Amino acid sequence: MSQYGLTKQQVEERIAKGQQNTLPPSASKTTSQIFRENICTLFNLLNFLIAIALAFVGAWSNMVFIAIILLNLIIGIVQELRAKKMVDELSLLIVPKATVIRDGKEIQIPIEQVVQDDVMVLESGQQICCDALIVEGESEVNESLLTGESDPINKQTGDHLLSGSSIISGKCLACVEHVGAQNYVSKVTAEIRSGKGLHSQLLDAMRKVTRVTTLMIIPLGILLFVEALLLRHNDLYNAIVGSAAGLLGMLPKGLVLLISVSLAAGTTKLAKRKVLIQNLYSLESLAYVDTLCLDKTGTITTGKMKVERILDLGEITEQDQAYFASYLHYSDDNNETYQALCRAFVPSAAYRPQQKIAFSSVRKWGAMHFEGYGTLFLGAPDRLMKELPSELEQEMETGSRILILAKSDQKPSKEQEVHATPLMAFVLSDVLRKDVNKTLDYFRKEGVDIKIISGDHVKAVSAIARKAGFVDYQRCVDMSNVTEEELNEDFVNRHSVFGRVTPKQKKQIVSMLQKGGHTVAMTGDGVNDMLALQQADCSIAVAAGSDAVKQMSQVVLLESDFGELPSVLLEGRRVVNNVTRVAGIFFIKTLYSIAVSIICVLMNMPFPFIPIQVTLIDLMIEAVPSFLTMLEPDPNKVHGRFLSTVMRRAFPFAAAVVCTLFLLMVQNRADNWQNTLYFVVAVLSMLAVIRSLIPMNPLRIFVCICMAAGFFFAVIVFPSLLHLTQLAQVPSQFPSAFLFALLISVVLYRLIAHATFQKH
Repeated sequence: MSQYGLTKQQVEERIAKGQQNTLPPSASKTTSQIFRENICTLFNLLNFLIAIALAFVGAWSNMVFIAIILLNLIIGIVQELRAKKMVDELSLLIVPKATVIRDGKEIQIPIEQVVQDDVMVLESGQQICCDALIVEGESEVNESLLTGESDPINKQTGDHLLSGSSIISGKCLACVEHVGAQNYVSKVTAEIRSGKGLHSQLLDAMRKVTRVTTLMIIPLGILLFVEALLLRHNDLYNAIVGSAAGLLGMLPKGLVLLISVSLAAGTTKLAKRKVLIQNLYSLESLAYVDTLCLDKTGTITTGKMKVERILDLGEITEQDQAYFASYLHYSDDNNETYQALCRAFVPSAAYRPQQKIAFSSVRKWGAMHFEGYGTLFLGAPDRLMKELPSELEQEMETGSRILILAKSDQKPSKEQEVHATPLMAFVLSDVLRKDVNKTLDYFRKEGVDIKIISGDHVKAVSAIARKAGFVDYQRCVDMSNVTEEELNEDFVNRHSVFGRVTPKQKKQIVSMLQKGGHTVAMTGDGVNDMLALQQADCSIAVAAGSDAVKQMSQVVLLESDFGELPSVLLEGRRVVNNVTRVAGIFFIKTLYSIAVSIICVLMNMPFPFIPIQVTLIDLMIEAVPSFLTMLEPDPNKVHGRFLSTVMRRAFPFAAAVVCTLFLLMVQNRADNWQNTLYFVVAVLSMLAVIRSLIPMNPLRIFVCICMAAGFFFAVIVFPSLLHLTQLAQVPSQFPSAFLFALLISVVLYRLIAHATFQKH
């Protein structure tokens, strides 16, 4: 081995040139990035500017709303930091060290210390950390994480090895060709990392509302302030407090917090089930999914194999069995087939072989010669048998793998044809994941269409799908014969099982489904899945797969348990349905605050409420009912677009408030119309909450009682803090004005709601 490898001086020269296997940066966000993205938002900026203005004039009691903003910040940051910690704990490569030859000796070093032209010693079970060229030896390589095909590939001197693949049998020396960002896996990861943005209806809706309200807030805020100060000659304190109330009403502060808390609760619950949600809003994604694309290996199956049946093909003696046990003990193979045989038979060191040849996918057999006994061959039926029994033919048709154990008196040779007597046949099959049948059946009942996509042979994939209880297993196609022109929307809708799929075709299948109006989730475990995962609306990785896939996916199954996907779906639906149910209540205030602010500007009048009054409605009528009911299960399928749905629910209430404002301004009873309007708004908001909680249950009844009791308790106990002391001055006029205004507003709501919902 001294003829291979680098010297210490050569290593230092390459390090000086930057030819070291520097690992790419983690795909997860940095700590500073998490803080920056949560703190530096337009929504936060607007709220903090209002808070600064109120603090400037000493309106401390009107600054309670800032607690909601700070709580929202803390929840978002803590959740993302926890997710980052969990992601970073997943190792970048399965094997953290590499064996190289330096100064004529084998040494182990961290993979980031490997340099260009290093000679690596690769043995069975090792993952290849750098692209390399075999300079000596022969090995079987598993490239399933790169290509999707689970069949081993024989590599000999002069062949190239790709980073991310692994050695499953044999031993070789390989010279490093690429390091760091030039490695195959690094290039693919870099291409994906530039990747997709986050698709979230909840997040998009809040961004749209924030953008619209921003356009309104700045000019309306300036006009309200200038009119109060210059036209109505208010002092600075009243001008700022009056203007701030209208601006605060436009920002749905409680809804942002509700979404954050609800998503955080869901992600925490799933974390206990070993499901990692990379970003708060990623939990929402699966709630909208109507098509789920599954990778066979590692998702439906465990990636392991087991011996289903053993058939005697001749007379088997105890001696034959003892030598086969020795064959397993001294084998250099480490592939899944070999491990399955070891689980079915106990290896033994009773007989040491005189000669052995490792299994090769080219020869399709491996062999060991034992002195005084003969040679045992283990391999494919077509190489070790002239004619296959019909029983084994049927097993192969169903996708099972067949191995033959045969005996010969000849010594094994890689060049010679094998002539041996068959002894036993082993029928092996992929091991299905636990409860995969129940999981597939659950998604079918929930109206989620399943597509099974794999790089394996279509017959094997279809057979596994049938075994897993997939009803459409016969709608299969071999993608190796499909042209790019044939791969269209109609084609992907007609088929449910896709075999021999290339990474590019996986992405195209997902894209075609999306063009057909479907919301698509994709599961995967290897680099070959990354393009499709990037394209999908929701990406799901299993922890047993490639690290690059785990880092770029929205959902990671930390125990590679496919059976946890229904719980992710249910949590996503719970969040979206509960938020949709109550979001309209928050937007009532946003809509009427914008409308009332415009009216106040046009009529040169103050905004009818102050910030502390708005905060009381935020807290007791919007926040309390929403937070007490946000954890209620709601497994119903999500329908409609979030923003349009909640706005349609909020509009009739907001319109009724604006109409009532005009009515009270015309009446102008004892200059107390602002307080009357405030109570009308409060009661209308309570009615909106009650409507959202139908059908009632004991919890919801309790929530309604707490909401009403909490609001009126605050009004009675803290009238001066809420600036409602005027009520005591006109006790006789207020009830009649309030009841009349409330009656009119309810009638208006019913009329507007009927007209609004009739259109939809």
